[in-house]
Amino acid sequence: MSDPLPTFRYHPDPLATGSVARSDATCRCCRRPRGYVYAGPVYADEALDDALCPWCIADGSAAARFDAEFVDPEGVGDYGAWDPVPASVVAEVSQRTPGFSGWQQERWWTHCGDAAQYLGPAGAVELQAEWAAALPAIRADAGFAGADWDDYLAALDRDHAPTAYVFRCRHCGQLGGYSDVD
Repeated sequence: MSDPLPTFRYHPDPLATGSVARSDATCRCCRRPRGYVYAGPVYADEALDDALCPWCIADGSAAARFDAEFVDPEGVGDYGAWDPVPASVVAEVSQRTPGFSGWQQERWWTHCGDAAQYLGPAGAVELQAEWAAALPAIRADAGFAGADWDDYLAALDRDHAPTAYVFRCRHCGQLGGYSDVD
C-alpha cells in the first residue's frame, strides 16, 4: 500500500494527466518503492525516465540530487508571451512540479501573475465537452481564424498531434492553454 500522492499546487491530478503512473519501481532518489513513478520529461545529465517518485519531486530532493528540471523554466510563461511570474514560481514549477509530455517543447500557461494549474491534454472532443472556456486562449495562441481555425479545432486530438494543453488560473479560474503539433 502506498502513501497518498503529494499535493502539487500547479499540477493537481498528475495521475489523471498521465504524468504519474502506478509502478513497483524503486525511486533512484529516495531508493524506495513508493507505488508510483513520474512518467513525464526530466531534463538532467543522466537518464531518469520512469526512475523518480512524486514525493522526491514534491520536496525538491530529485531536482537537488540530480540537478534536474521537470519543466523548462523558460517555458513557464511562454518565454515572456504570457503573464510574468516571480522566480520562486518558476522554480516551483520547474523543480518541484511534475511536467507533462507534448509534441514539441512544453510551455506552462500563466495568468494573474502566477503559473496556472495543468489540467491535461485535450482534443476537440474534450475541449468542446469540458473545457470550452479554454478555446479563446488556444485559438489566439494557434493564430488561426475562420475556416482555418475550424479545420484546426476539428483536427485537435488528445492522443495524436495536434493536441491542446489545458490550464486553469489558480486565482480567477479562467481556463487557457495552447496547442502544438509534431
